[in-house]
Amino acid sequence: MPSHLLPLLAPLALLAAAFLAFRGPGLRPAETLRTAHLASLVALGVAAASLALLLAQGPGAAPLALARLDAVSATMLLLVGFLGWVVLRFSATYLDGETRQGEFTGWMCATLAAALLLVQAGNLPVLVLAWLGASHGLGRLLLFYHERPGAQRAARKRAPFARLGEAALVGAALLLALGHGTLDIGAINAAARAGEAPGLTTAAAALLALAALLQCAQFPAHGWLTEVMETPTPVSALLHAGLVNAGGFLLIRFADVMLAAPGVLAALALLGGFTAVFAGLVMLTQPAVKTALAWSTIAQMGFMLLQCGLALFPLALLHIVAHSLYKAHAFLGAGMAVEKVAAIRRPGPVAVPSLRAVGRAFLAALALYVLIGAGFGFAEKSPQAIALGAILVLGVAYLLAQGFADAAPVPLTLRTSIAAAAAAIGYFTLQRLAEAATTGLLPAPPPPGALEWVLMALSVLGFGLTAFAQATFPLWAQHPAAAGLRVHLANGLYINALTDRLLRGWSRRNPA
Repeated sequence: MPSHLLPLLAPLALLAAAFLAFRGPGLRPAETLRTAHLASLVALGVAAASLALLLAQGPGAAPLALARLDAVSATMLLLVGFLGWVVLRFSATYLDGETRQGEFTGWMCATLAAALLLVQAGNLPVLVLAWLGASHGLGRLLLFYHERPGAQRAARKRAPFARLGEAALVGAALLLALGHGTLDIGAINAAARAGEAPGLTTAAAALLALAALLQCAQFPAHGWLTEVMETPTPVSALLHAGLVNAGGFLLIRFADVMLAAPGVLAALALLGGFTAVFAGLVMLTQPAVKTALAWSTIAQMGFMLLQCGLALFPLALLHIVAHSLYKAHAFLGAGMAVEKVAAIRRPGPVAVPSLRAVGRAFLAALALYVLIGAGFGFAEKSPQAIALGAILVLGVAYLLAQGFADAAPVPLTLRTSIAAAAAAIGYFTLQRLAEAATTGLLPAPPPPGALEWVLMALSVLGFGLTAFAQATFPLWAQHPAAAGLRVHLANGLYINALTDRLLRGWSRRNPA
């Protein structure tokens, strides 16, 4: 067996487990659960072995480009394999006693197998089939409690966006195959990097962007993700930590093709940045933990697409890894977190930062960014990466504002200062590691033109105003206008209601 066929063993192991799960009992299927756990361990082991193979032999592709092994696919294989193992272990206990646990385990294994195949796909047919398989498996998992109206409603709302995204991906694959005369994704990217961009490239890039935007639940197609609350928690973890990230992975995999369409990248940056700010503000008004996490996912996906729009593909890959691990932990531990917070003794009065304290925090964050950035070498950074770091500084400033409040105790000031410095150092360190790991594989961002400079300025300004509003919120929270704004934001500015009206005629026969 050619060595680069090794990654294909990961989805095959989970597909075998899914086949046995569908044939086994539904209630407390002990053998099914053991097989699924073993298959997830095999998949994780194959992912680790694939990384070792990559380090030993370098990147390569299996015959017929069925699978491609490089830094991107190896990273995603390890990520999906690890999350799959965690989610399947959690599911075994979480769904104990459910009459359809065997079927659930089967669909979970099948969906994970499709995701593992997607991230290693080396040619267009495999990529499209894996995408369709993961989408169908997710639809079945979302309808696990099919008798619940909430589950039916969310699945119906997702269906048109999922079908449109699938159609966009199929259309992009056809255009790329016709334009380049090959099905090999590596050859298509190589041709695009060499400047061999046929007339169909811009249209293909636009369809890829559309598929990514819909998969990542971006504005205004975000409503379904905020309503997926009737599905079991393991499905929420798999969805928010894994499958919505497929849109970002798609753009990263076709990074060279996307660079050939700067207008499409600009649209991605604009819509992704707006969604990140919009969803981040709405998230702050949500009283339910799961709903807040859903809005957080929409915001994080928007920020990832902003990174892709600025051609910072290595950082987008890093963002996928960080967000997936964080969000899986957040969903799987949500119930325990609520209990712990409820048991905490309420503190005394909270120190509210004044405008002067907020100003000091922003200046301190900027100084911190300049000092640490200079140590890592600003001259080596692209303007896009510097702009992204400036957005990070705004988040650091919001953190520092709590510690710089006039009434804040000294230990709080020290803790927030240390946390801010750690965040800045971590950003530059991880950025350098991500760029080093993908050198020669993912393209560097091109010199920005006038449009890119405008987009970067708008992004920094938008996130800056948001961070300032959050830091000073206690100062104007009692204003009558703030109460009305909070109500409007809590309802997502009613975009979801408009979507419901537009989709009223969608068929109810096949909500998945």
